[in-house]
Amino acid sequence: MKNFSSWLIAMFAFMFWAFRLIGTVLYSIGNEFMFVPSNMTMEIILLFLTFICICFMVKRKLLAAIIYLVAHFAYYGPTFVGHFSQLLNNSLPMEMYMTTLFELFGLGLAIAALFDVLLDKNRKAHPTDKKTDWFYKNKDYDRKLDERADKNNYRTL
Repeated sequence: MKNFSSWLIAMFAFMFWAFRLIGTVLYSIGNEFMFVPSNMTMEIILLFLTFICICFMVKRKLLAAIIYLVAHFAYYGPTFVGHFSQLLNNSLPMEMYMTTLFELFGLGLAIAALFDVLLDKNRKAHPTDKKTDWFYKNKDYDRKLDERADKNNYRTL
């Protein structure tokens, strides 16, 4: 993760995960916190799966980004479509506006995470580290070291 955009997507994903975790815990004890989980069991499963996927997306694993996208679309997709159609018909209750906004943010974040991992040019093509490649992959340095080591010109007193 060398790009600033990759770090931003990972930070937003983690903050969204923490926000959903707080909201789910508060909803389970009886308090409502800006959004209402549509299915409590699936929300808890999604929270665990999301945390694992975020950890692997930081390591630039494509499978984690795909699982993250599929899980979020499976959970948020149907409810978002229903809420969005109610929004267009002006029949969506006022307390569901924030839930719809968070569903949209969850779907958009999953798409952004997948495209970030897919479009990362250095993910598979050049898995290198610039801090150490000057030493390990520099043939000129090896030649200079070999020539210098072969001469063995030591001063004798």
